[in-house]
Amino acid sequence: MSQATKRKHVVKELLGEHMVPSDQQQIVRVLRTPGNNLHEVETAEGQRFLVSMPSKYRKNIWIKRGDFLIVDPIEEGEKVKAEISFVLCKDHVRSLQKEGLWPEAFSEVAEKHNNQNRQAQPELPAEPQSSGEESSSEGDADLFVNTNRRQCHESEEESEEETA
Repeated sequence: MSQATKRKHVVKELLGEHMVPSDQQQIVRVLRTPGNNLHEVETAEGQRFLVSMPSKYRKNIWIKRGDFLIVDPIEEGEKVKAEISFVLCKDHVRSLQKEGLWPEAFSEVAEKHNNQNRQAQPELPAEPQSSGEESSSEGDADLFVNTNRRQCHESEEESEEETA
């Protein structure tokens, strides 16, 4: 099977299929990606561990911080305790919430994630903005937000102290 055909089937499987976790499987949230097809995740109970990405997803599906996964446990693993079995997209999360299968601990996180994505997509302004410094400072809020980076906020007090 060619790489393009493989990618087509993997993407079709993830986007089209409705997945319900079994008794052994867990829904987890991605915290970070240390490398080597490993991802650090957190369960709804707050337990953190590493999961591995199976070879069929490698170079075909991209996982970033904040995404939700369904994982299968691995008994023999010390550090790597599970393997990714399914990557959940927004539609899957909504359907699991409607069915009552979504963990309560992730409900707030999923809502924040959806709201941030909506805010990251700038809307066209109704009236034209005036040129000058005002438009550049207001325009910063419309920039794309990279969800793979931690958000650092500086207060005005800190920046004034640094310049003095």
